[in-house]
Amino acid sequence: MNIQAKLSVTYILLLIIGIITISAYAILSIRFFLFAAGLDEFKNDMRIVRQAVESSDENTDFFPFITETTALFDYDLALFDSTGIPIYNTQPEQVFVDSREFLSEVVVDSVLGNYEEIYVMNDPAYSRLVAFAKVDDGFPSVSYLRISKDKEEYYEAVDNIRHIIYAGMLFSIAAVMVVSFIFSKYMAAPIKQLNDAALNIADGQTHETLEMDRNDEFGTLATSLNKMAERFKKDNRQLQLLNEKQNQFFADIAHEVRNPLHTISGAIEMLQIEALSKEKKAQYMVTMQNQVERVVRLFNDIKMLQRYDMDEHFIDKEAVEIGSFLENIITTYEPLAQEKNIELSLKISTNASVNADRNKLDQVMDNLIMNALKYTNEGSIKVLCEQNETQIQISVEDTGIGIASEHLDRLFDRFYRTDKARSRDKGGTGLGLAVVRGILKAHDTDILVSSEVGKGSRFYFQLPIIS
Repeated sequence: MNIQAKLSVTYILLLIIGIITISAYAILSIRFFLFAAGLDEFKNDMRIVRQAVESSDENTDFFPFITETTALFDYDLALFDSTGIPIYNTQPEQVFVDSREFLSEVVVDSVLGNYEEIYVMNDPAYSRLVAFAKVDDGFPSVSYLRISKDKEEYYEAVDNIRHIIYAGMLFSIAAVMVVSFIFSKYMAAPIKQLNDAALNIADGQTHETLEMDRNDEFGTLATSLNKMAERFKKDNRQLQLLNEKQNQFFADIAHEVRNPLHTISGAIEMLQIEALSKEKKAQYMVTMQNQVERVVRLFNDIKMLQRYDMDEHFIDKEAVEIGSFLENIITTYEPLAQEKNIELSLKISTNASVNADRNKLDQVMDNLIMNALKYTNEGSIKVLCEQNETQIQISVEDTGIGIASEHLDRLFDRFYRTDKARSRDKGGTGLGLAVVRGILKAHDTDILVSSEVGKGSRFYFQLPIIS
């Protein structure tokens, strides 16, 4: 059973129950009201009949007069003496017994002792409504009288009204069924739309927008689903890009490992030649050692990048006096610069302290300076430290080969090289700048670069000053 059918059945059942309950209550209420009104009328008629009995005298043709009077009201009349013996009855065929069989002694005493008292007997087991009243100064020997009437006469009007209510109830039920069908269809339509949209999103179909011009909860839910679909669409694109990068990453790893392994394998084969000189053997051993070190550096860089990706608390910050820190760095790399006849200089305009991981910051400077030394054949490398109000800016400038503008956006991607052959020859892994960015990101900053082919490059970043 679909949602529309369920809604229709639910509405119809609820409304039918409501209609039947209201109709039954109305019938019972009308029945009670009419009977109560009839009962008041019955008592008033009893007073009129009693007055007629009391107004008669010896000269009155009593019994015909009383018969005509009660006939006007369509009542059965019985007269009783003080002992309860029936004197007169408009229905002689009816068997009369002592009135005390109908009334308790308390009631009889009340009727006989109180003129104003009119006792009405409405026994459910008795089909007639009966009233008793005391008579004063009436026809000789008449002490009290009794009138009665069939109860069903009071319910005839109720029966007519009940038929009308039944007809109205059937009409209402038919109208309810039609209205419920229309209303359930109106309510089920947006639910079906929302359900189809949710299923499409679950199946990855996020290209269609759910059109629902409503100002109710359905409209709000439709807007939310559209936003969810748009977010899923963006997430899917990001996942696709991530998957592509991941596939490329593994392909690059395989490529970077395969080349050193081929070199090592070739060196091993050459070392197996008996006629190979000691000098050649020594060269091949050095080659193997270099390639092993290259693979070790590669996996160390990969491991470090994974730690940066998985653990943002991987760094251990402390107060680092930036002047002395950079001086130690320059002292370490001066011999390498001298070997290449490159001038390595340091210019410091402050000796403030920054909050950083000393070892990780040392690794940043190592990668930047080593990268400058690799791609600078002549000229100079300058390390600059400048301060503004809140930040220290550290830059590494070289006069090397420079970087073309089309490479700058991807320069910090993992395994990305502007010249793969040259980078590999220089022993690089393609991860150095990616490691630099990972470390600086963990310090809530980033690495920036500007470069011009043939003139050199400038890498720089900022760290907040400890106040």
